[in-house]
Amino acid sequence: MVEAGLGGRLDATNVLDARIVVLTNVSLDHTEVLGETREAIAREKLAVVSEGATVVLGEREWEGLARERGAAAVVVADDPAREAAGRYLGRELDGDVEIVLPGRLDVFDDLVVAGAHNPAGIAWLRERLPDREHVVCAAVLADKDARLIVAALSGLGSRFVATEAETERSLAADELATVAREFFPHVESKPNAVAALERARELAGASGAVLVTGSLYLLRDLFGRLEPVR
Repeated sequence: MVEAGLGGRLDATNVLDARIVVLTNVSLDHTEVLGETREAIAREKLAVVSEGATVVLGEREWEGLARERGAAAVVVADDPAREAAGRYLGRELDGDVEIVLPGRLDVFDDLVVAGAHNPAGIAWLRERLPDREHVVCAAVLADKDARLIVAALSGLGSRFVATEAETERSLAADELATVAREFFPHVESKPNAVAALERARELAGASGAVLVTGSLYLLRDLFGRLEPVR
């Protein structure tokens, strides 16, 4: 399996001539590169489809675009990954398929770790979070709409610790904190990600919970420290 880095039409993975292409869902992200509508973004992504390929979709509305690209078969599935795997193997999969993606949604007693770098990802996360108040510890890349992301996180708790990922693409912690103050009553800025996590845990206390989210780069930087306090 190979995942496209950005879009599809101009992505390096477009040279693979894949016989099975999966498009799970389309949201407004990287709009400055991919287009300002979901249809424009879907068209960019489906530009990887080669003549005769099988396309597995999580959203039926892109079936016409897939057929425009010359797809031999277009399948809409509730579980696109499972459907694509079955198509690749040439048989239905038996039983449950266990897939572990560290950092996508790891839930511990006092800590939730979930890379959610756009509003659509946060909406998915909110439906799966334990029903309790969280101290939010987050970093956001500068090319993202920080206000939309922070707004989507509001309501998950009253305290927000803004931090940075170790990449020049990261929004400065102080800038993120300024945005967060519109949506959270208590906001702190800790540029160092390790210090930010420690402060979030202090604010949560022994009985509270912390949500580490936003950029996947942040999860990378904190790898090894994202575990429950014993």
